[in-house]
Amino acid sequence: MDTTRTIAIEPLTREAFAPFGQVIETEGAHSYPINAGKTQRFHDLARVELGGVHARPLISIFRGQPYELPLELRMVERHPLGSQAFFPLSERPFLVIVAADEAGTPGTPRAFLASPGQGVNIAMNTWHGVLTPLEAESDFLIVDRGGEGDNLEEFHFPLPYNVVLAD
Repeated sequence: MDTTRTIAIEPLTREAFAPFGQVIETEGAHSYPINAGKTQRFHDLARVELGGVHARPLISIFRGQPYELPLELRMVERHPLGSQAFFPLSERPFLVIVAADEAGTPGTPRAFLASPGQGVNIAMNTWHGVLTPLEAESDFLIVDRGGEGDNLEEFHFPLPYNVVLAD
């Protein structure tokens, strides 16, 4: 009996990712010049969500070690009190794994491959995989929630998913 389920990696697009949050990218974004025309501001690219007692935004840098494909997905997590944005500080690809909530547990995950210049903002209380850089160690700018309260819930799948590149 095969105990592994397979998920094909999809390209990261605004439309495909919309149920889980926002894609952060300049392509097609609302923008306007500032600083006497020397700077282009790409405005309001993601909805930062902060809930709970004494919530405040945090800005951090995460340095992630690379994963190899195919990837065995055994666990996802969610943050019930805030969104979590990931923006790469390099041109290297990374995976974004998300799943819809189905009565308090994650449904079938979806895996997206972020292209250079793309980041994501994962909506509050959305199941997602851990930071998953590919190819090499990579730094990411993270915007998420600080404050009181338990803002982490993990779910371990009884059977793993095998995440692979689409044919």
